[in-house]
Amino acid sequence: MMKAVYHKGQKGMEGLTYGELDQAEVKAGEVRIRLKTAGLNHRDLFVLKRHGEEDPALVVGSDGAGIVDEVGEGVTNVSEGDEVIVNPGINWKHNTDAPPPEFDIVGLPGHGTFAESIVLPAENAVKKPGHLSWEEAGVVALAGLTAYRALFTRGQVKEGMKVLIPGIGSGVATFLLQFAKAAGATVYVTSRSEEKRKKALELGADHAIDSEGDWEEALEGTKMDLVIECVGATTFNKSLKQLRKGGTIVTFGASAGDEVTINLRDFFYGQQNLLGSTMGSAEELDEMIAFIEKHQIHPVMDQVYDLADYKSAFDRIEKAEQLGKIGFKVSE
Repeated sequence: MMKAVYHKGQKGMEGLTYGELDQAEVKAGEVRIRLKTAGLNHRDLFVLKRHGEEDPALVVGSDGAGIVDEVGEGVTNVSEGDEVIVNPGINWKHNTDAPPPEFDIVGLPGHGTFAESIVLPAENAVKKPGHLSWEEAGVVALAGLTAYRALFTRGQVKEGMKVLIPGIGSGVATFLLQFAKAAGATVYVTSRSEEKRKKALELGADHAIDSEGDWEEALEGTKMDLVIECVGATTFNKSLKQLRKGGTIVTFGASAGDEVTINLRDFFYGQQNLLGSTMGSAEELDEMIAFIEKHQIHPVMDQVYDLADYKSAFDRIEKAEQLGKIGFKVSE
């Protein structure tokens, strides 16, 4: 048996329980990871709505880090005792234009990381970056990979570019800020929170503006080469208005609404580019890890909770009170 946060019987937070479940058996090609830490993402909120009331109990969570304590037959890439992080993307090995049809994410439909252990395909156990603490390693993969693909693979960020990141506060947004600065871009962020704007400037943002004000006035007419839109409908058109002619907007977030109306004439006369993005491949995860090791980038940590205190963590992310990543301490 193992302690876990799992969802069963009801939609939403009402269906979450901290209790005991059976551990899965390790099959050929799989490994079991004894988790030390895990990371909370917005995706976990969506899982609570998507997981059916009649479905079997599901351990929530997509991010985690720990120690391999059992390997299945045929496994050669990791050994017992290895320190690893979880690659949350299942069946997406190479950097392709879009995820393959068989792509899944840890934590739905299969069990996730908010538990004392997890059984995964061996290829999803990736060596822990040595410069990260356990708390940092447990939160880096999903948000870091999402930011890396959106910024580099899709957005093709280059040194000297002007990059706008609306809604600084989420884990992905803070990674975007750190990655863009490391790439040599000039970074603009928005937030309605003065505290978050100040923190963003401390993290290296060149400009931080009030998202509830007039963006064009605050930017004094400066237009962006690249906008990474991870908020949704409430900011999308304001983001698009700040894009230069010929510029690119990459979108992957819809927590603030998923339907928008744009002026097509302005868009095509402006020769602008609109690209979608989501998560990333195992190949890009390796690239992202190499990037953060080269630049010694650490995740911006908001708070770390004991796994049993999951309600406080979910409440914090649901209210968008965090700046950076929320983690869980699973075991010593």
